[in-house]
Parts: sequence; C-alpha cells; structure tokens
Amino acid sequence: MAGLISAMEGFCVIGIVIAVGYVAARMQIGGPQAQYVLNRLSFFVASPCLMFDILADEKLGEIFHPSIFVAFFSALAVGVIFLILNACFFHLKAPDATIGVLNSLYLNSNNIGLPIATYILGNPALVAPILVMQQAVFTPIGLTVLDATTKGKVSAKTILKQPLHQPLLIGTMLGILVSLLNAKFGFAIVPDYIRNPISMIGASAVPMILMAFGMSLHGTKPMQNKSNRPAIVTVAVLKNVVMPIIAFLLAYFVMGFRGPVLYACVVLAALPTGQNVYNYAARYNVGLTFARDGILVSTVTSPIFIAIIAAILS
Repeated sequence: MAGLISAMEGFCVIGIVIAVGYVAARMQIGGPQAQYVLNRLSFFVASPCLMFDILADEKLGEIFHPSIFVAFFSALAVGVIFLILNACFFHLKAPDATIGVLNSLYLNSNNIGLPIATYILGNPALVAPILVMQQAVFTPIGLTVLDATTKGKVSAKTILKQPLHQPLLIGTMLGILVSLLNAKFGFAIVPDYIRNPISMIGASAVPMILMAFGMSLHGTKPMQNKSNRPAIVTVAVLKNVVMPIIAFLLAYFVMGFRGPVLYACVVLAALPTGQNVYNYAARYNVGLTFARDGILVSTVTSPIFIAIIAAILS
C-alpha cells in the first residue's frame, strides 16, 4: 500500500508541473513562443542528455533484460490494432494515424515510469529496456513516417539518414556505448567535469516537456474535436487496458515470467502515453490536439488501472 501511495504522489508531482505550464501560458510568461521554444530545447538538447545520463550508468544486462521482448511485442500489437481500427472506422490521414499509433504504444517511461519503477517495483532500472526499445525502434520508425508523410516523399536515403536526425536515438546509443566501455575498462570513462553538465541539462528535459504540455492546454478544450473523440478513447483503452493484458499473456505464457518480473511487465505496460508524443507532433505540426488529448486521457486514467493491477498481482 505504501508503494502505491508513493506512486500516486508521483502522478501528483507530474500534474503540478503541467499546471505550472498552464498558468505560465495563461499569464503570458515567456511570450507566445514559449511553448515552441521549450519543445525545441527538450527535443534537440535536454532529452538526448537525459537518455545518455540514464543509460551510461546502467549495466548492459539491465538495459537488454529479457522483459524487453514483452514490452516490444505488446506495444507492437496495440499499434497494429490501432492501424486496423483506423482503416475500418476512423480513416485518419497518415500523419494523424502515425500519432495515433504512437499514442497507443508509447510508454511514459521517464517522468512516470521512473517513479513507478522506483516506488512500486523497487527497481528504477526496469524501465531501461523500454527506453532502449522506444528510442532505438519505435521513435525512429514513427518519425521516419512523419518525415515521409509531411514532406510528401520518401526514399531509401531519407530512411537511412533518419537516425542522424534523431537526437534522442543518438543520446541513447551513446549512453549504451559508454555503459559498454565502462564495463570493459572497469571505470567511468567520461570525467565528472563533462558528465555533470550533461546531467544538469538532462535534468531539465522532463520539466520542459511537462510545462510545454501544460502550455498547450491553455486556450483549448480537451476533447473539443468531436471527430477525434472515438480515436482518442480508443488509444486510451489500447494503452491502459489492452496493452497490459497482452503484456500479461506474453510474460506469463510465452516468457514464463513469475513473481516480481511478471508484475513489473504488466505495471509498466499500463503506463500512460509519454509526453514525447506531443513533442513529436509539435515538431512536425501534425495531430497536435489528437496527441494532447490522447496523452491527457491516458494519464488521467492510468493510475486507476495501475492501482487495479497492483491490487491483483502485487
């Protein structure tokens, strides 16, 4: 019970930071470009530093834990389900459908996943496989599709160059490389006078993303676009209900996980959609309200389903 209360406190902290962003926008602090600047800084500077800082200290065995297969295939499954439902019912255009897929499968592994892994699961390193999976696989694919669909063209050269345009992926891979070299040489290869500034910049990523998200709420009404409501509700159900069920089935029957590992797989699958999805939507100026409302709904409902999972499996 104490761990569950601590996790709910984590949700409260996140909500307060989002509210600060909303108030700042309402009071016009930072001017009309504040949200745009925060999104750009977090996407290109702070978030890559955060990924590097987290992964550089992780052991490769934790980063590539077998639970990554559960996270990958459960996320892939809900993404495919959304595409099928979109083809049958929603008929969203390709960029918006891509945002819908990311809304369905992208886990908030940083600002919600880390406190939940710490307070409920007792091991913050459990989110490392999710970080790697999302930044090395789903993010490059999603942003490649957004590149192609917003620019109206795609080529092999564009796809091959895509990783060079993904600061988050670059930060992730550099962090893994440093982790590997640290283990090989037996000491930290990056000196503190270089590592500390990276850590300081990385620490600003989550607040900037959350405040930018809060700023996006000012002057708009959630779920105002009636045509998107069915799709928004669908992505929230896929994210908070269907994905944990698939994760349980894969973890229990396919991977043979039991006890804490099984519990961790299901709880982490119930994390809400990451604010990064809104960051990507803002980067390409597509599906902004869809991304925002999907994140908001899944974030509000996620604690309920995590509490249910904790009550059943813990």
